[in-house]
Amino acid sequence: MNRPTLEVADIIRSAGNRFINRHRNHLSWPQLKVLHAIRNCRTAALGGHLDRCLRCGRQAISYNSCRNRHCPKCQTNKRDQWLAQRMQDLLPIPYFHLVFTLPHDLSGLVLQNKKVLYDLLFRTSAETLLEVAADPAHLGARIGFLSVLHTWGQNLMHHPHVHCVIPAGGVAADGSRWIHPRPGFFLPVRVLSKVFRGKFHAALKNLFRRQKLQFHGLLASLAEPKMFAKFLRQLFRQEWVVYAKRPFGGPEHVLHYLARYTHRVAISNHRLLAFEDDQVTFRWKDYAHGNKKRKMTLSTDEFLRRFLLHILPRGFTRIRHFGILASRSRSDFVPLCRQLLAHTSAPSSPTPVARMPVPTSWACPSCGGPMTISERLTPQQILLRSADRKSFDDTS
Repeated sequence: MNRPTLEVADIIRSAGNRFINRHRNHLSWPQLKVLHAIRNCRTAALGGHLDRCLRCGRQAISYNSCRNRHCPKCQTNKRDQWLAQRMQDLLPIPYFHLVFTLPHDLSGLVLQNKKVLYDLLFRTSAETLLEVAADPAHLGARIGFLSVLHTWGQNLMHHPHVHCVIPAGGVAADGSRWIHPRPGFFLPVRVLSKVFRGKFHAALKNLFRRQKLQFHGLLASLAEPKMFAKFLRQLFRQEWVVYAKRPFGGPEHVLHYLARYTHRVAISNHRLLAFEDDQVTFRWKDYAHGNKKRKMTLSTDEFLRRFLLHILPRGFTRIRHFGILASRSRSDFVPLCRQLLAHTSAPSSPTPVARMPVPTSWACPSCGGPMTISERLTPQQILLRSADRKSFDDTS
């Protein structure tokens, strides 16, 4: 993919200070930290390293990345390393992709209680899948899956939902066999939707009873028990969206899907089109109207405000494993699953792909040879070298 001509970092470097000065009283420390990290990403402010080609001897200074998980430029290496680790857990069977979405009416409350309610979204969606899958009326098996939290829609508005990637089938309750679902079908989404809604509703009521929720600004009235009960009734009357995508193939297809969903941020640099006259234009996909591709133009302040809606609480884990693929169960169940699958005729069972190597070098832009790091540089050392080079150029 070609390098983007415009980056979120360019917008922050140009307008970030003005945005901070105008809205400092409304910005949290994590949001300020993200703005500063992206602004300094791959600049001399973070230091760098001297790279040398082992073939032609070419040398160049590369600046360090900020490594912030909300930075559009810092996700590729983390994603590749994470995918390489996940290869050992993939099973040689088709996979399903389900999405659990919270109603729009919950958005304001979630933004005021991110850590509690994002965690609740993970927990209730996982409990729903495990419970419905264990029911003999549906699959009657113990399943495992990976869940990834996304908090945005294509227009950068708040839209919390969880992507679940699930092997097709599960282990029988007695561990004696692998149970396959019907071809092209995993679990009934209408049942999943009702169970998910009921679990989230009950858990939200319990959080209110235990005074674990905060209510500020326009939501202050919900702190009254009668108003909160009315709010819950309105939520329960709505249809909650659980969407099942078409099943896809084995490990190589799973990796492709995981690469698209695990380490994404609210907007990629490649979606940005223009930044001029204090306005930002970007591409977005209108899912409500046949996935039509559109352009949206926002003021810089509104663009940055929407971008910062999606900053996660400190230490919050946005990729989680559940069921037989949970951390405490994985080492026992993955070998068992492979053993059971080897003794059954699994539909569309490709051979597992080899473990992905994590690259330790990159290609030289001059000769294509391997580039390696020969020296680490502090910000001060980079500034001194830049000054020395400028002084040499001036006297030449």
